[in-house]
Amino acid sequence: MHRMRIPAGPLSACLPLVALLGAANVQVATSDSAAKRSESKVPPPPVWATVLEQSPDTTVVYDAGLRAAITATGLPWRVRDNGTGIEMVLIPPGTFSMGCSASDSYSCNPDETVHQVTLTQAFYLGRTEVTQAQWVAKMGSNPSKFTGDTSLPVEQVSWNDIQPFCAKNGLRLPSEAEWEYAYRAGTTTAFHGWAATPSGTKDDKQLGTIAWFAGNSSKKTHPVGGKAANGFGLFDMAGNVWEWVNDRHGDYPSGAQTNPTGPSSGDERALRGGDWSNRGSGCRASGRGSGTPDSRHNIIGFRVARNP
Repeated sequence: MHRMRIPAGPLSACLPLVALLGAANVQVATSDSAAKRSESKVPPPPVWATVLEQSPDTTVVYDAGLRAAITATGLPWRVRDNGTGIEMVLIPPGTFSMGCSASDSYSCNPDETVHQVTLTQAFYLGRTEVTQAQWVAKMGSNPSKFTGDTSLPVEQVSWNDIQPFCAKNGLRLPSEAEWEYAYRAGTTTAFHGWAATPSGTKDDKQLGTIAWFAGNSSKKTHPVGGKAANGFGLFDMAGNVWEWVNDRHGDYPSGAQTNPTGPSSGDERALRGGDWSNRGSGCRASGRGSGTPDSRHNIIGFRVARNP
């Protein structure tokens, strides 16, 4: 039996596209500490990738603190995975508060306990959800309900289905903590920031700026990258399709955590980000869903991560 537990909730407004943004309220290595790291031995670029841009574009990652943290790693900011063609950006180490960020319309759920998380290692994350074209190129067939444009996100893929795709291409799913850290991009609000609103917002009426959700989706997915990106340059972190992460779903610990990987046991895997049918609650930075690893649904897709 496939089980899914995904939050729902009221409609909202929408706005057209855009592609860049950010903010920063997260603790990252900056100024003196960044300079010291930059003076140390610079790691070689990833052998699996083509470097698209070494340094962060100031119009995309416009917050100086986030740019300093990325630069301090010595790794290229924007790359293309050679095996899949997936464009990825570097997410630097940092510390943030994970959990409850309520919006004007939605309070937090009991499983959104606030706790401090430190991520000690940089990682690369796909700028968009994996598309149907990228999936078909490696897996041979398209499981998606919504078709007609290969830049639509692949959906109707289970957590189990994704494992061979990742294994054959040296990719992985992000942890739930990595995912939320990347969504927030330094913000602490319910919805991540964008160029005009770098600190983010809790105003549900602005959700349509960054997400395809029940208020604007016309009951279907949309091509990836069609809404405003966050401060790391990531698109569709809110809405379009729920995204599988690697962790099992369960209650968060109340204490501080370093590089958490979720519960050691449990029947369901976590889902993040909300989807085209969600009314807004799941699209919040802290919104969570879950499903059994064999669950397939037209509201579920994924985004990949990779170690440098």
